[in-house]
Amino acid sequence: MSVQMITPELRRWIVEQAEAGCRPTDVVAAMTASGWNEDVAIAALEKTLQERLAEVHPQPAAPAGEVPVLAEAVEVPCPALDGAPAHIRAGGRDVKVLTTMALPRVVVFGSLLSDEECEGLMALARPRLIRSETVDNATGGNEVNPARTSDGMFFERGETPLITRIEQRIADLVNWPVTHGEGLQILRYRPGAEYRPHHDYFDPKHPGSTPILARGGQRVATLVMYLNSPQAGGATTFPDVGLEVAPIRGNAVYFSYDRAHVATRTLHGGAPVVAGEKWVATKWLRQGVFI
Repeated sequence: MSVQMITPELRRWIVEQAEAGCRPTDVVAAMTASGWNEDVAIAALEKTLQERLAEVHPQPAAPAGEVPVLAEAVEVPCPALDGAPAHIRAGGRDVKVLTTMALPRVVVFGSLLSDEECEGLMALARPRLIRSETVDNATGGNEVNPARTSDGMFFERGETPLITRIEQRIADLVNWPVTHGEGLQILRYRPGAEYRPHHDYFDPKHPGSTPILARGGQRVATLVMYLNSPQAGGATTFPDVGLEVAPIRGNAVYFSYDRAHVATRTLHGGAPVVAGEKWVATKWLRQGVFI
């Protein structure tokens, strides 16, 4: 079996493609079309770009015995978890605390939404679903990306009484103002649909992040609420820590990130749905007032 070597020529080519504005997915696609194993191609891309970033933006050496500071940490939403409570009262509902993790900061909540609320969100969203898009790092606009194969839509904040009630419950649960949240996004994943591992924060080094960050600052937390339970598959995965959260109707997974850096260990994805559909509602929380 031949071994695929990451040569200096390949590294130079990857850097040239990145600096020309090519998307990582396109670079990987070109490599696989040339016979590269996809996993090897992704590893080569990540390693090369990390090395290039270190060359262009070198971090100052920390004094002996000190841990280097990666980036300035910011305040993040914080559920009231002191004393390891079994539940938290939020928006007139007792929300169960099922699992907590410190790094990354992950909390799995039970019974955040009622069956009626889940049905109501799906019914409101269904006629407005379109193919999901991701942020274009070069422009700040949106684009269809093969890494995300769901259908989705956004509600305006406070668009209906149901949404207003849920948004206030979330604000009470994580101690963060309603005004600091984006509108709810509803996603439907059919069999085979997935969202490959990614980060939710916006990389400030990308040109397209500037207009996005102007609307309310950086994203600092994510809450994914499960509106139904698919027959099989569809877990929310955290590859850096080997965690999988099962999509169970009414439950939710919350995670926060105090800086736009991989050190937060919040790389996550939506595993492919094996049978049935998966519906989720996502709330992203910002540093400041989202406009």
